[in-house]
Amino acid sequence: MASRFSLSFKRVAFARAAFAVTAAFGVVSTSAVAQAPIPPQSIPVPKAAPKGREGVTDLQKGPTTAGATQVAPNPVIPDPHRNVPLSIFATFDDKQKAQAAKISTYLSSLQTLIGNFVQVGPDGSKTKGQFFIQKPGKVRFEYETPNPIAIVADGSMVAIRDRNLSTQDLYPLSQTPLRYLLSDRIDLMKDTNVVSVTADDLFVSVTIEERQLLTGTSRLMLMVGAKDGQLKQWTVTDPQGYDTTVAVYNLDTSRKIDPGMFKIDMTDRTFPPG
Repeated sequence: MASRFSLSFKRVAFARAAFAVTAAFGVVSTSAVAQAPIPPQSIPVPKAAPKGREGVTDLQKGPTTAGATQVAPNPVIPDPHRNVPLSIFATFDDKQKAQAAKISTYLSSLQTLIGNFVQVGPDGSKTKGQFFIQKPGKVRFEYETPNPIAIVADGSMVAIRDRNLSTQDLYPLSQTPLRYLLSDRIDLMKDTNVVSVTADDLFVSVTIEERQLLTGTSRLMLMVGAKDGQLKQWTVTDPQGYDTTVAVYNLDTSRKIDPGMFKIDMTDRTFPPG
């Protein structure tokens, strides 16, 4: 009985930690999750938005030019009623494989990336901020005030910082769904479990599924522009079925980033802005 209780407790603790990390890299607050409606029992699979979907801006339709100031896009929210594939052993035709390979080449070509983001949480709330990526494995999300949260990954660990509370929680980068985006080189078809590749006039979307014994199934959907091939947004679906969507814009791959922005110091309680 004691061993069963211990195992159950460990599973709960591990699940909470993994959820916090998933929430962080979905850029969603736990308070928003608490207010969100209870999801269906089955965990849905994201799919690309239909043609002419309401809320798609001109920014998402056209190419992104580094250095050009752009207005914040309206993230394309996946259909909450989308269904799980009938088979977990997905097969893809040559066109889908070529689309996934093109996205793999694009992601692998990125070494630094700076931009702005708009996040839509499970409850529909929107927040904005700026992000910085330096591969491999380094990222920083800075939220606009009054949001006190900052997220920093140094290549091995992820720190979730709260300036108001002067707290910092650490989690392994390996437990985050966006570690694929932060990989130095990646082949989506070989290195991940791709369950869906879809395309329309606006986006090419690749959905990655990850199953873990203790935490359940999570998904990451990456969406790039069908015309310019650049990253437009991602959606994280946590094991409870909650979606968090992050749309990115004002992307710049040429600027150098101060390595100190990705430093995690447990003794620093001031957390100055990056």
